[in-house]
Amino acid sequence: MTKVGRPDETCIQMPVCFAHDLVVQICGGFFTVCGKYRYELQKKEKEAKKNQKTTQVKEIRLSTFIEEHDIRIKAKTAGKFLKDGDKVKVSLRFRGREAAYKDKGLKVMEIFAAELAEIANIEKKPVFEGRNLSMVLVPKTEK
Repeated sequence: MTKVGRPDETCIQMPVCFAHDLVVQICGGFFTVCGKYRYELQKKEKEAKKNQKTTQVKEIRLSTFIEEHDIRIKAKTAGKFLKDGDKVKVSLRFRGREAAYKDKGLKVMEIFAAELAEIANIEKKPVFEGRNLSMVLVPKTEK
């Protein structure tokens, strides 16, 4: 299919002359793919980009001795993130002597997860990572 030494005009007209979907040409040392095949690939890639949904991980920080009302407010904010389709990382940092009250931190996490039980699933259960306690919540999928 490729012939060296053709003028540029005839190289451009080759796909029309041979009526092929895919033609690889060598014109001045450049390789090009022409025809319906390339058009279809571009069309599929463009459609795939339209349908993509990027999810972000938003973070909510709690403290060990947080009041119930404050937990509800933070849960409400996390609920907005979850409704938008984002994941929520809930972290709780133990400062100073608070490290002695790890059971209190777990209880705060359980209360927070219970507040969002209707709209979220726990992807990663509360885990200690050094002086931090963290869990990840994801929005519930509709079935």
